[in-house]
Amino acid sequence: MSFNNLYYKRTAGTAKACYVCFKPTTTVLATINTVDFLYACSTHLTDSGFATLIKDEAKATSAAVTAEEIAKVKAEWEERQKKKLEAEEKVKEKDKEAVKKDDTDKKEGSKAPKPPASLSTSPSTQSSPTATHERYILHRDIFSS
Repeated sequence: MSFNNLYYKRTAGTAKACYVCFKPTTTVLATINTVDFLYACSTHLTDSGFATLIKDEAKATSAAVTAEEIAKVKAEWEERQKKKLEAEEKVKEKDKEAVKKDDTDKKEGSKAPKPPASLSTSPSTQSSPTATHERYILHRDIFSS
């Protein structure tokens, strides 16, 4: 049975000896199905004679954020914060009016049920970034052994 020479960097719960230098490490290089794996310390992961990091083109381009995009997001955030403060002020005003109304109702002796004050908080629909593991290709001498 032959394995593909594509390994994903993962973190293990317990430290074991590095495949090369026998130092304790929690970093594991494993295949997609975790059929084949080996422990490797961070120094050997940067060594081109041991493994090569595969750079994801889409990830690299999406990571580069321009100043315009930052300014746009910042302006949107500030706008949302202003709306949030305005909504909180409206709720406080309604509460004050309700208290005044309750006081007048108590004086008059009428006990009308008051509607419960409820804040409608809509969940944000922001998509969370997907976690991806770094991908490595082992050097042919290491892969063959």
